[in-house]
Amino acid sequence: MSTVAAFDPWNPSFVADPYPVYAELREAGRAHHFADTDQWLIPRHADVSALLRDRRLGRTYLHRFTHEEFGRTPPPAEHAPFHVLNDSGLLDLEAPDHTRIRRLVSKAFTPRTVEDLTPTVQRMADELVEELIADGGGDLIATVAEPLPVAVIAEMLGIPEADRPLLRPWSADICGMYELNPGDEAARRAVTASVEFSAYLRELIAARRGNPGDDLISALIEAHDEEDRLSEQEMVSTCVLLLNAGHEATVNTTGNGWWTLFRHPGQLAALRDRPRELLPSAIEELLRFDTPLQLFERWVLDDIEVGGTVIPRGSEVALLFGSANRDPARFDRPDVLDLSRADNPHLSFGAGIHYCLGAPLARIELAASFGALLRRAPGLRLVREPEWRPGYVIRGLRELLVEV
Repeated sequence: MSTVAAFDPWNPSFVADPYPVYAELREAGRAHHFADTDQWLIPRHADVSALLRDRRLGRTYLHRFTHEEFGRTPPPAEHAPFHVLNDSGLLDLEAPDHTRIRRLVSKAFTPRTVEDLTPTVQRMADELVEELIADGGGDLIATVAEPLPVAVIAEMLGIPEADRPLLRPWSADICGMYELNPGDEAARRAVTASVEFSAYLRELIAARRGNPGDDLISALIEAHDEEDRLSEQEMVSTCVLLLNAGHEATVNTTGNGWWTLFRHPGQLAALRDRPRELLPSAIEELLRFDTPLQLFERWVLDDIEVGGTVIPRGSEVALLFGSANRDPARFDRPDVLDLSRADNPHLSFGAGIHYCLGAPLARIELAASFGALLRRAPGLRLVREPEWRPGYVIRGLRELLVEV
């Protein structure tokens, strides 16, 4: 079997542990064509880091080319609701639209604004952990990991508490389209969720326009109405992106992180003994060791060369975050979990103009939930080995059953 053939993102065994194959890919070269998705796999840290910052690549090509000019087939017409929603969000825009929207939204994610949220986030985390303790345990993902980031971003946006249970299913269905070669059923679910989520947000925006509050949706309306710099579609797409990106990664970092800690009892014991000292570096190490976003795609807008391989315009590269974060050329003993690791330039939040806007908020949420569990449930233990969900790009566990 060739090295690239061992890369099998639809195989449950590969999804459960892709890291040995990543090591083979890094050893075999810097760029590998993967015929199943017609993408170039980029496994090394230096290349992934550089290409994330390279403006010859983009999340979209539509700001410069039509589908036909770029040698690509337009998406099916029935997928339009998903693409209208997705293509107007920060994640899939390039300058100048990306610059304009990010400047507006980033006002809600300044270090001071996020820091002011810390007491609220900590209170929410403590309450969720108390419920887990009261039940004697349960599914850590369903009871703590999922509700916390959903509640936080919904609070920022001003989404009523009664409506929040709608958000996670919509988000999960939309994110299904970010997997490699999504099937017809995944597309159908994503389109349905896009229609429903967009309609819900348009109603909420209309209500906020008549009765503004101290929330991000009201702030976006003000930017739209007073300065005419944000269309309603951009507002809807921005809200959906913040809700999706604002909790998918945090949920999976929490689940994956605790599963990692349970498999490294010595490191978990050290963290329990010195939580205040170790927690900041522990969060960064858990993000590096088993990143929730394994792959990030970019279109090649102008020819590039990686390790002597010319990758022509019209190609797509798959930047392997999970592999880059285990690259021995950049990390000392990369396959060893070291919660006190100081030199840790992981790429789990990306880099360049698409660096994760919510990274400071994610770190506060992770510190709050891990800290609450370490303090309030010091005897937390695993009930049984978990199973991975089938997705590879956004990689996480189905559940994580624990006892306290």
